[in-house]
Amino acid sequence: MNWNDERVDLLRKLWAEGLSASQIAAQLGGVSRNAVIGKVHRLKLSSRGRATPAASRPKKPAGTPKPRNPASSAPRHVSIGSTALQARFDAEPAPRQERAIEDVVVPISRKLALVELTERTCKWPNGDPLSEDFSFCGNEAGESGPYCAYHARLAFQPASERRRLR
Repeated sequence: MNWNDERVDLLRKLWAEGLSASQIAAQLGGVSRNAVIGKVHRLKLSSRGRATPAASRPKKPAGTPKPRNPASSAPRHVSIGSTALQARFDAEPAPRQERAIEDVVVPISRKLALVELTERTCKWPNGDPLSEDFSFCGNEAGESGPYCAYHARLAFQPASERRRLR
């Protein structure tokens, strides 16, 4: 289906009247709802806040901004031309809280090869597996998993802390 000038003009008219993409596709015939949406975006037609007909919407004076709660730091979505919704933030993000360091002791790696590992050795990889100096930590692993105490803290963070770091 080709978009000729007549069909584009009819699309513009129906879009301005507030018809949905499905309704416009049905009136044009031979075109899908997605094709109508794509053409609307390529033509950069103004987006509409709701699908209600223009006659039933209350009129606002031009240029009057919508009242907002200034304490809100939630994203404000603004449609700009044919682009997707872009989030804008009113407030600075909360400062990131660092985790308290409690006597962290980084173990010295024993640099074991794969064939030297046992059930009781730490299997934390050191370096690039494709390089010749690749090794494993090799320190004493606890009963609960494959890593020593230090690497277990790195590998298994509490869920609440993972969410906070995002």
